Amino acid sequence: MLLTTTDVIQGAIIERYLGVVTAEVVYGTNAFRDFWAGIRDFVGGRTASYEEVFKRGQQEALDELKRRAQRLGANAVIGIQMDTGTVSVDKSGSLLLVTASGTAIRLQETDNGWPQ
Repeated sequence: MLLTTTDVIQGAIIERYLGVVTAEVVYGTNAFRDFWAGIRDFVGGRTASYEEVFKRGQQEALDELKRRAQRLGANAVIGIQMDTGTVSVDKSGSLLLVTASGTAIRLQETDNGWPQ
């Protein structure tokens, strides 16, 4: 399955638009990670533990987006947009949210096997 942020795939013919697909990944925060992130914020620098969480979340959101598109009969998703954010739960913390959305499409197969 082809996943792309572009709206056009050069050399490909779209047979059918199957609809918008979305995927969401939510992670709970971690007190230990929050503690070290707070220190990092105070002294400056990158917070590798949270960077890893967002990196993993983005990949999981794309994987879920692919699964949902395949259920519609798609062989590609175009116009993918990703977003990250937080959801406040209560005074004790928040949740990390990663979303992905795009348009599920069916590309016409060609003699050379497109799409890959």
